[in-house]
Order: sequence, then structure tokens, then C-alpha cells
Amino acid sequence: MQTESKYRTLSVISEGLYKEKGSKFIAYAVACYNELEAKEYLAQWRKDHFQSRHVCYAYRFGVDKKVFRANDDGEPNNSAGAPILGQIQSFDLSNVLIGVVRYFGGTKLGVGGLIHAYKTAAKEAIENGEIIELEVFEWIKIQFDYSNMPQIMNLIKQHQLETKDQFFENTCSLVIQLPLNTSNYLQHELKEIQNVEIENLGVY
Repeated sequence: MQTESKYRTLSVISEGLYKEKGSKFIAYAVACYNELEAKEYLAQWRKDHFQSRHVCYAYRFGVDKKVFRANDDGEPNNSAGAPILGQIQSFDLSNVLIGVVRYFGGTKLGVGGLIHAYKTAAKEAIENGEIIELEVFEWIKIQFDYSNMPQIMNLIKQHQLETKDQFFENTCSLVIQLPLNTSNYLQHELKEIQNVEIENLGVY
């Protein structure tokens, strides 16, 4: 199965607000790339809103969108996290976290009311943000002898490849960004150069 080469996410953190019968739902939507990063955002939101009743959330990670989670944080089952995740799916986003802080207004909204509130707050946060489309690449680290530098750099220049973390001594190393549609071909070309070792760092 071919890996998707692009995904939709948010450029900056954005907010949404929904009010119903005294309850206030404040939504935050932000680009986020793993569970550890999500925990840091959630901890900060809980700290900022320490008097709130709930901080419900959902996230989805990866180009293939297979890593996701929805959390109701004490609200009735599937009344908060699921509708938030539903908005992430509806806008076809990935590498995104949405948290919704609820301040209870004294009147119960019922499951249907909660679903509508969390969905609306999450939707507004997304719509108030900027959706961008990013291309993903395969990243590799190569090690090679200094004598092979001209061949390596010529290949990089010829295919206009992005590089980082350059280290040039007797033994050199370099991290290279490869387009997905030419990754196999370019790695083959690199292996044709003598004494080149390739380490695959992942797709992101």
C-alpha cells in the first residue's frame, strides 16, 4: 500500500467558543505530532483552566491517520471525545489535537446537548484556524568516506534534495530529505557509490 505524500493540518493554534444554559465550552485546536506532545498541551490547558469541570479531547496522528484517540474526561460515554474526533475527521486533518474545556453552568444539557456543544466548539476552533497541506518525505542518514563527497554532493544538487545535520571529516554523515515518489530510486543511486551506509529515519 502506497503511503500518502501529503496531509492536512493546522498552521497555528486556534480557539472556538460555545455557550449553552450557562455552560461554557472553550476549544483549542493545534498541530501536534505525538502523544507526549499532546499530554503537554493538555496539562497546560488544565493548569490554565484549573476551575473547569472537564478538559475533553481528541487527536489524530500520522500520514495514514491510523493513530487516534478520543477522551470524554468524565462526561457521559461518547458525548465529548467522539464528536471532537468527528470534526477532525470531517475536515480530514492529521497531526492535530483538539481540547475542549468545559465550565459547568448549573444546568445539565443531556447527552444530545453535550454532543452538539463539543462538536460545535471543536468545529469553530478549526474554522478559526488556518488549514494547510504539508508534504511528507522519507528521511535517511548516510555515512560515507570524505573521498566520495563529490559524487554525493553532485547527486544532491542534481535532484535538488534538502539536507541537514552535516558532518564532514574523514568519515562524513548527512541527513537527506527524499521525496516519496523517488525515494527508492535515489537510495539505489546512493548505494551504487562505494562505502555509503544508509540509515532510514522514517517518513514525516
